[in-house]
Amino acid sequence: MAGLTLRNVVKKYGETQVMHGVDLDIVDGEFVVFVGPSGCGKSTLLRMIAGLEEISDGTVAIGDTVVNEVAASKRGVAMVFQTYALYPHMTVYKNMAFGLKQAKTDPKEIDRRVQDAAKILQLDTYLDRSPRNLSGGQRQRVAIGRAIVRDPEVFLFDEPLSNLDAALRVQTRLEIARLHERLGNTMIYVTHDQVEAMTLADKIVVLRDGRIEQVGSPIDLYERPDNAFVAQFIGSPKMNFFSDVDLAKDSAKVLGAAITADEEVGLRPEHLVPSSKGSVVEGKLELVENLGEYALVHLVTSTGVEFIAKTEKPPAAAKGETIGFTIKPELAHRFDKATGKRK
Repeated sequence: MAGLTLRNVVKKYGETQVMHGVDLDIVDGEFVVFVGPSGCGKSTLLRMIAGLEEISDGTVAIGDTVVNEVAASKRGVAMVFQTYALYPHMTVYKNMAFGLKQAKTDPKEIDRRVQDAAKILQLDTYLDRSPRNLSGGQRQRVAIGRAIVRDPEVFLFDEPLSNLDAALRVQTRLEIARLHERLGNTMIYVTHDQVEAMTLADKIVVLRDGRIEQVGSPIDLYERPDNAFVAQFIGSPKMNFFSDVDLAKDSAKVLGAAITADEEVGLRPEHLVPSSKGSVVEGKLELVENLGEYALVHLVTSTGVEFIAKTEKPPAAAKGETIGFTIKPELAHRFDKATGKRK
């Protein structure tokens, strides 16, 4: 097992620069998740670590070894892709053993590793099946098993659950979490799904336009986002943002101090509490999504700003009526309008 160090990592395609001097330290045994919108560079960064993309500048070190010029097959990493990339004419056993056979590993050692990986992933009864006779979740487990048998120092996952349905995503996510707990290897996981990031990660790396916006534990990013981008990206539904003119007349009393013209305040939907007096924000009821365990209440302020409140029960108000909401002052987030930085 080993940690990773990235220093001033740059990636260019001709004159177009897509990664802008990324610095990152990943501790041995950590589960790190790269998140961000499409095109932010998270998969490109993962592929540079794997050796599938050349680095234009900077260094990538695995353990104490700089691997910029080391071939992908020699880096001690194993990658699980979004597509399963299984050989359809081979059995599960042969798919898992293929890489080891290519490396001329002793047949007894191959069998031991495949059998061990199959037990970990509960595939031991499927070793004689072909991929076409497996479910999507089972195929993804075979792909993970193919990585496990290589006994890598670092596991790399590139959106491995995106092709699965909702129930299988939850199940396979739990299996990956259990796998990390059992093996203890360093794992780097790319996803656009912040729920996956929050539930799996020891540390989250939020990327935007080829730059790191913030690095921290899931709870750190949720409770103290460095900027408005991270604040909106982490949390579901996303954080609501208001200028001073969008807030209720009593907002200064609720928040402890007025929002200035150069600030905006971020309020998470789950922190808004319906209130008949002392409101921080008021909105006309537009729509209610009743999800059973909670309701998502869609509203719009008198200034036209749409926002969402997450409540235990649907409101008693009718569509078109105005509802006021309060919040604990310590749960409000203030950001600079011009820079988006936390104040």
